[in-house]
Amino acid sequence: MSTKKRLSPEESRAAALEAARELLIEAGPQAVTLKAVATRIGRTHANLLHHFGSAAGLQKELAAHLAQTVCDSIADAVRASRAGVGSPREVVDLAFDACSKEGGGPLASWMLASGNEDALDPIIEAIHRLVHDLAPEEVHPGNELAMHENTFTLVLLALGDALLGEQLAESLSVKRSVARDKAEEMLIAAFQNTYGEMAG
Repeated sequence: MSTKKRLSPEESRAAALEAARELLIEAGPQAVTLKAVATRIGRTHANLLHHFGSAAGLQKELAAHLAQTVCDSIADAVRASRAGVGSPREVVDLAFDACSKEGGGPLASWMLASGNEDALDPIIEAIHRLVHDLAPEEVHPGNELAMHENTFTLVLLALGDALLGEQLAESLSVKRSVARDKAEEMLIAAFQNTYGEMAG
């Protein structure tokens, strides 16, 4: 006879968010329901309701979790690039993969279409923190706006590519990598403008 492992509230939330992320990747945002997540982790619907309040609450926390995970990865890649052991392309690929392979793009658009208009708030907040954390002290105020603009453009490109990239590339007979290539060019130029020359 099997018994459920007793989890702390933090462990229970973390397990639920990981299960929700797996469902998002496997079956799309419409599959991220309290019932489906509860079934996957062997908990009750009521247990998840207690933690997240509603399916919309779960989805919003999932968006925040994905955003923070992605931003942490991008921050590591940017710092590695500055240190000469990474590249702008790694930053681009992380952002694009977060919106496509990790399901961030479909989740955000589905939540907005479902009337959850503040769905992008956690993503935007995480990106803002990332930009401010990465802004080196030597960058003067004029360059900070440029960093915000580059972040804005990178995220829009990544989201658009996740939602329409494949169809548009086929329709226009262009390489699927064009958006990533353009984003990489933008970041290389940004690094050169900020530091005079690219590290690495």
